[in-house]
Amino acid sequence: EKFMSEDNKPTSADTNKYVYLFTEVEEAEAYMGGDWEGVRGLLGGKGANLAEMTRLGVPVPPGFTVSTEACNAYLEAGEQFPTGMWEEVLAAVKAIEEATGKEFGNPENPLLVSARSGAKFSMPGMMDTVLNIGLNAEVVEGVAKMSNDPRFAYDLYRRLVQMFGSVVLGVDDHALESAITYQRDKYGVTNDADLPAEAWQALTKQFKEIVRKEAGIEFPEEPYEQLKMATEAVFSSWNGKRAIDYRNAAGIAHDLGTAVNIQTMVFGNMGDNSATGVAMSRNASTGEPELEGDFLINAQGEDVVAGIRITEPMSSLKDVMPELYGEFEDIAGKPEGHYRNMQDLEFTIENGKLWLLQTRDGKRTAQAEVRIAVDMVEEGLISKEEAVMRVQSSQVDFFLHPQLDEEARKATQPFAEGLNVSPGAAVGIVAFDADTAERWAKEEGKDVIMVRPETKPDDVHGMLAAEGIVTSRGGRTSHAALVARQFGTPAVVGVHELEIDLLSRKMTVGDLVIKEGEWISLDGTLGLVYEGELPTFVPEFNNPLLLKLLSWADEFRTLGVWANADYPRDAERAREYGAEGIGLCRTEHMFFETERLPIVQQMIM
Repeated sequence: EKFMSEDNKPTSADTNKYVYLFTEVEEAEAYMGGDWEGVRGLLGGKGANLAEMTRLGVPVPPGFTVSTEACNAYLEAGEQFPTGMWEEVLAAVKAIEEATGKEFGNPENPLLVSARSGAKFSMPGMMDTVLNIGLNAEVVEGVAKMSNDPRFAYDLYRRLVQMFGSVVLGVDDHALESAITYQRDKYGVTNDADLPAEAWQALTKQFKEIVRKEAGIEFPEEPYEQLKMATEAVFSSWNGKRAIDYRNAAGIAHDLGTAVNIQTMVFGNMGDNSATGVAMSRNASTGEPELEGDFLINAQGEDVVAGIRITEPMSSLKDVMPELYGEFEDIAGKPEGHYRNMQDLEFTIENGKLWLLQTRDGKRTAQAEVRIAVDMVEEGLISKEEAVMRVQSSQVDFFLHPQLDEEARKATQPFAEGLNVSPGAAVGIVAFDADTAERWAKEEGKDVIMVRPETKPDDVHGMLAAEGIVTSRGGRTSHAALVARQFGTPAVVGVHELEIDLLSRKMTVGDLVIKEGEWISLDGTLGLVYEGELPTFVPEFNNPLLLKLLSWADEFRTLGVWANADYPRDAERAREYGAEGIGLCRTEHMFFETERLPIVQQMIM
């Protein structure tokens, strides 16, 4: 009632609808005249997909989306909610309370929600997420009582205060992380999951004090105030520097706005029959038709991408929870068949029940793009024309990218190994932060490899300038992996034996010390990192799946391709690659050949 007085309830004059339940996808379609691209623009990619998954019968936790129109109206009005929007949010909360049988802010039967951003086009890590909204000093006691697990309850509460402080109030995350490290050392544990309830209780109090000191305001205990401030933070982050940098790099328009998805929390950290993870419906590196990704038993979602705990591959889920793995395989096929594209699926298992939190078209390597396009034609999901249009010219170009010289690679022992998340070779000097990487690459023309413990959204400008990326933490679905794959930058992540000292500007593996500015080489295809400057080579253009795809292009293209060749070997290679003839032949280059040049010089003299 505090947040919805009679005076500000929407009237019949308020025609704009800003909030859509996941079950109201037909209304969104009707509003957009049946145009699904319009629905994606209205609800954002994530919101549209959650609504569509709900319609497909995929198990999605109930929730609603505040539209991109609301975001743009909010920003245009000087960061004020448009008339009637907040009242729609409150009504939608009531609807998910009815769907779940839980009540927002009620310690006896609490509903907790997450607030996630979702623009029309995927922007990994660019926007902000807050989990466990709805917890306060009273509600956390109710959760502890209901779950009979105070450690679980206070872990949730500290996560809310930590994420809310960092994301909504702009508190430096390092201060919060340092407090956790202190508690781990105090209790002699290496994993957050091993800390007891009293540690999280103490941390929650400490986090609140850090928030009060750094942000100048108290952490809000009122659940609806938490929801309101989180929604505002997501809207405001659309115009944040890191989001603008990413959109500039990816060619995304600045006037689209972001939606906010409010979704019932389900918990992967309720014991050994709970888990959370991110999976691709096909292998994102090779394109093979198998589930691929990472998961963790007894964990929350951000644990998987943060790299604090070492993740398990999806194949292990088959051993740990065989029935759920089979269910996952069946469910993963639904959105893939519907969208006719490989899907990136975020999932949680709560007390043995599988929930899908989101789906989107999965980012993949060039090799995977080619294989998936060809396989989907042969499976009858897409046409040859669609397969050809789906593979970009830049992805074909990838097959001409350098790889490490095989002989040099065999003669050199790698000093570290990690996850092979983005293939290709990269050679450069080490830079330990994004600004240095960008300055050395752009202003001084140096080849740079950016090395970080893990990358964050505000590192993107350095990642784009670098030849390659190495991180000591993170999994296949971490920020570094996603961004590197999207932009075709070779990357090796999760190099756990690598210790990075950002103060001394050096990294160590065992006895080996490499300082900033020294050369390293990486093989993103195999996940290996080498000391020094290894030679590279361009691979042969003979991938059979790619050749099949290009032969399909030959069936309906209208433009002919003839080659520029100066030597017989150029002409031979051009014909092998599919050129129809030689369009330009420059005789002067023939005269430059080593055995001919002296003869030409003699003739002239």
